[in-house]
Amino acid sequence: MTMRPDAKILEPHPPQLNQKNNVSAGVLLMIAATVVFAMQDGISRHLAGEYNTFMVIMVRYWFFALFVIALAARAPGGIRATARTDQLGLQIFRGVLLVAEICVAVYAFTVLGLVESVAVFICYPLLVAALSGPVLGEQVGWRRWAAISVGLIGVLIILQPGVGVFDPLAIIPFVSALMFALYGLITRYAARRDSTATSFFWTGVAGMVAMTLVGIWYWEPMSQGDWMWMGILCLTGVTGHWLLIKCYEMAEASAVQPFAYFHLIWAAVLGVVVFGEVIRTNVAIGATIIVAAGLFTLWRERVKG
Repeated sequence: MTMRPDAKILEPHPPQLNQKNNVSAGVLLMIAATVVFAMQDGISRHLAGEYNTFMVIMVRYWFFALFVIALAARAPGGIRATARTDQLGLQIFRGVLLVAEICVAVYAFTVLGLVESVAVFICYPLLVAALSGPVLGEQVGWRRWAAISVGLIGVLIILQPGVGVFDPLAIIPFVSALMFALYGLITRYAARRDSTATSFFWTGVAGMVAMTLVGIWYWEPMSQGDWMWMGILCLTGVTGHWLLIKCYEMAEASAVQPFAYFHLIWAAVLGVVVFGEVIRTNVAIGATIIVAAGLFTLWRERVKG
């Protein structure tokens, strides 16, 4: 899909404490980031519908890799210090897993549309909570397990596996959410020994190398107008991450993370207005249940924290 707004994944080095208390500014920045990421989803849907998904993601990652390298070059110690890690294999796996997830998500846009894809994908915080026990050894209480179960019921309402002929393509965004949840948990594990700057660097570089090895074989000529959209796609990726970084500098992640669900609203608007998609009743009901369960899970995590 996109480089999603996930506090556990993208929060930068903690700034000075007196900087991290402007919740209003943080909320506005988070909402702005969700607008940008929804735009990125819409452009990805258009380009992947016209050209090969692998090529579209490859070009996007070239620009993203330049962005993370530029950030690393400006950091204390430069690229050498930022890239230094004693868990290189894990960092490379993270980067490859994320770019693979993005390919799955963008493909889902082309076969299911933005509305249904994003409605299912927003269950990923629930999957993170469910998998945090077996993957990281974290304790998940009965309240969060109840919220996870309710959220997954919301997913089933959207997918409607028992109504008529079940379309297996509907599973694609759920697979994307599962991959992103695993990526988030591996990122938490990597953060025990590496800085966020190091993880961010390898996310871009490893993903770019992996995507180039695959995408270069699917190169297609692109029209001048679509190159303009590709340029905007690359800029939205950089802008979205910049907004997130500034957001987490302004406010605590737990205070702004619930507003990441605005992504669903903007994606739905784009899907309906630009691509002529229809919001089915079961999708609206299921998405509402998922968001409510996700907000409860975030609240419980904040209370425990």
